[in-house]
Amino acid sequence: MTFIGRVAKTAVAVGVPLAWSNWLLPRSKLDLRGRTAANAGFATGYALAFRGRPNWLSARGLGYGLASAGVVAAGYGVAVAIPALRGRMGGFSDRAPDVPLGEWVAVHIPIGTVYSEELIFRATLNPLLDKFFGPRGGALIGAATFGLWHIYPARAASDSVPASIAATAAGGLLFDLLRRRTDSATAPALLHFAVNAGGALAPRIAARFASTAARGS
Repeated sequence: MTFIGRVAKTAVAVGVPLAWSNWLLPRSKLDLRGRTAANAGFATGYALAFRGRPNWLSARGLGYGLASAGVVAAGYGVAVAIPALRGRMGGFSDRAPDVPLGEWVAVHIPIGTVYSEELIFRATLNPLLDKFFGPRGGALIGAATFGLWHIYPARAASDSVPASIAATAAGGLLFDLLRRRTDSATAPALLHFAVNAGGALAPRIAARFASTAARGS
């Protein structure tokens, strides 16, 4: 492939996910279940088109992923156990989408978010960027793209867009580091799931503790 061809391929590979997340998907007016299915379908098609290689069955990826997820789970456990942190965390319990909590954690987070984003970014886009920009440049551009992917979701949640971009870009760097260490998207996927599922469950648990304590007093 010529230099111009590689530049064009890279530009398309970066631009298509951003257009999907911030323009096409929001304009579809789908509900959460529809968005989950659409995201998973888009991610699968994107990976096929750009020859993504998730290497889901990597034993090394599984080991690193479980260890990373365990650290995150322990962190959430500590936060729930400490009264001051538990009180602050419980304030986020009303941010759940309009589906049952079990469905959110068992379906929408692992499929609509984790599978879709890890297949697009860590399995497909980041390796492609590495080939063109080298490991450091690929990691930075991949993380920036991952951050920009979250512009519309931040707006929809009334969150700070710059803060959301910065936080998710930093997360993208960490996820990509795991991908490089294991040559697999499994490790970042497990960490990603632990962060998001913990963020869904921990505030509910904290709010329940607070409610129980209030009734007891």
